[in-house]
Amino acid sequence: MSRFFEELDYRPTPIGAISLRRRHELRLGVDVLEIKLGDEHLMSDLFTASEIALADLGLAACDGENLDVVVGGLGLGYTAKAVLGSACCRSLRVVEYLEAVIDWHESGLLPLGPELTGDRRCRLVQGDFFAMARSAAGFDADAPGRQFDAILLDIDHSPDALLDARSTSFYQPEGLTHLATHLRPGGVFGLWSDDREDTSFTDRLAGVFAEAWAKPVTFHNPLQDRPFTQTVYMARNAA
Repeated sequence: MSRFFEELDYRPTPIGAISLRRRHELRLGVDVLEIKLGDEHLMSDLFTASEIALADLGLAACDGENLDVVVGGLGLGYTAKAVLGSACCRSLRVVEYLEAVIDWHESGLLPLGPELTGDRRCRLVQGDFFAMARSAAGFDADAPGRQFDAILLDIDHSPDALLDARSTSFYQPEGLTHLATHLRPGGVFGLWSDDREDTSFTDRLAGVFAEAWAKPVTFHNPLQDRPFTQTVYMARNAA
């Protein structure tokens, strides 16, 4: 029988203590891996549909093959895995602010770690996604100014529910305009949100990009035994 609760790692970080935990969900009879920041729940492998949809929708919106992709936020690795699962992916850079999360993958403590680190197309990069988005150098220190076909972001809970103050300006027109410079013509920006669509944010995207839209992602929440809807925002640069 599984242990009811096990803390696999706990570390201080610049934005608070982060912990990786495994617990047995008695109501469902399954083990659940989850990451918490302080008392705040960040992610769980019980709910991964929208993280996977972020990758699937983002790459489907791109034209052509041999796509170069950036994912902001490594987490449990489900968005990165879905990107690598596409034959269209030529390269993937995953930018993660917290060193501990990268360590968990590189050490194999997280189940998807060996798959991600063993794929030659994938590089895990410790850094501040939001600072990179603001900078002229962008997301590849070895090739400053490099542009990408898709940039997919899953860090904050939503454009209004932020983990910390680093990203405050990112979701405003100026921050989104900086991000757009790191996309190729026709390149796609995708953003995960824990909430239903905020039309004011979709409008904000439309003011910066040539196209903007939002896709609801609805899945069954077994803990509440009802459907739950999150959102993937999409935007495309002018071709």
